[in-house]
Amino acid sequence: MRLTGDGSPYLASGEIETAPDDEAGSSGSLELNRGHAGLASGGMRWLIREWPYAALFTAAFLLVLLPFIGALGLPLALVYLQLPLYMIHQFEEHDRDRFRIFANQVIGGGREAFTPRAIFVINSAGVWGVDLLALFLAYYGNLAWGLIAIYLPLLNGLSHVAATVALRRYNPGLWTSLALFFPFGIWALVVVSAASQATPGAHIAAVAIAIAVHALILLHVKLRLRRLAR
Repeated sequence: MRLTGDGSPYLASGEIETAPDDEAGSSGSLELNRGHAGLASGGMRWLIREWPYAALFTAAFLLVLLPFIGALGLPLALVYLQLPLYMIHQFEEHDRDRFRIFANQVIGGGREAFTPRAIFVINSAGVWGVDLLALFLAYYGNLAWGLIAIYLPLLNGLSHVAATVALRRYNPGLWTSLALFFPFGIWALVVVSAASQATPGAHIAAVAIAIAVHALILLHVKLRLRRLAR
């Protein structure tokens, strides 16, 4: 490498000065990490905002797979069916943020009892997660565990009907509760109870878990409103 009179590198025409490898590598890694973090953050924001539409798409996909699941037997197929039916219900309930707006007005009195993030966590972990866990337990353990996935929508449907009677108005999620939760839920309850020879204790345990999921939601609302009141 030739040097100029002041000791700096001489660059011939067409040559490009490059940074040392370690500096270039560190800068590139930093930019790459920032890019990944930005994508992850943006993806999560999208999911929190658009999850009801992703759930509807996923429900259609899961229903296409139903005939293959049916090969494992009708009782297990009915346990599996509860998840896509719940996802269809979630679309009616949360399309255009309807339920959150409704609940914040009715329960929160205009305060934000439910944030978009809370709604997403409740419906993903509290519904999808619980249903998947019940399905795995029903398949690998005892079929009676599938009752959890059945009682969860039945209890939720009852809450929608109770809210309609109390308020004398439609609440988001009512129609799919009547059209999907009750007919398919009762059918699944009869079939799975008979096939698993479920004991009264199994029913009580499944109902208790379904109630606990809804109770945790109410507890979250209570604590949230208490913080907002400070």
